[in-house]
Parts: sequence; C-alpha cells; structure tokens
Amino acid sequence: MNYKSKKWKRLREAALRRDNYLCQASARYGRTVQATTVHHILPVRDYPEYSYKLWNLISLSAAEHNRLHDRDTDSLTIEGLRLADKILKKIERKEID
Repeated sequence: MNYKSKKWKRLREAALRRDNYLCQASARYGRTVQATTVHHILPVRDYPEYSYKLWNLISLSAAEHNRLHDRDTDSLTIEGLRLADKILKKIERKEID
C-alpha cells in the first residue's frame, strides 16, 4: 500500500471528514479527542482487497491507534482483533462488501 499516493491521501481525508476529525474509539466513551491517524480495521497485509474501502477505515488518536495496533509486532492487539471481527461478521452477513 502506498501511503503517499493521492488515492490514499484522498481516502484518508474522507475518513477524517466523515468522523469529524475525532477519535472514534474515544468518542465511544464520550471523550472528545482529535484524530491524528486513520487505521485499517482489517489489515492491508491480510485483506488487500479492502485497502481502499472507506468502511474499513476508522479515525483514531495516536494513543487509541496504539491500543488497536501493536507497533512492535505490526499485528492487531486483542482490541484490534475484536473490532476486525465485528467488520468480518458484517461482511459475512453481506451488510458491506
């Protein structure tokens, strides 16, 4: 995935706009925190076909991103796996493609 491409930059901006530039994980608990990162819920390396799907992106603060994505191992944490599982179930039920 080319994170410097115009296509990615446009999609990233669309996700941030959709989420009002707020961290969606923090918002879930009533906290207002600015989003600085756009996270692929289903990882690009495992699901490249969903790399450029807006529904596969979530706006997060750096701290919340680190809770979902282990930067040392480049894998999802338990919290990240839970979120990915929710999306996979929606795909199975054909709620999203």
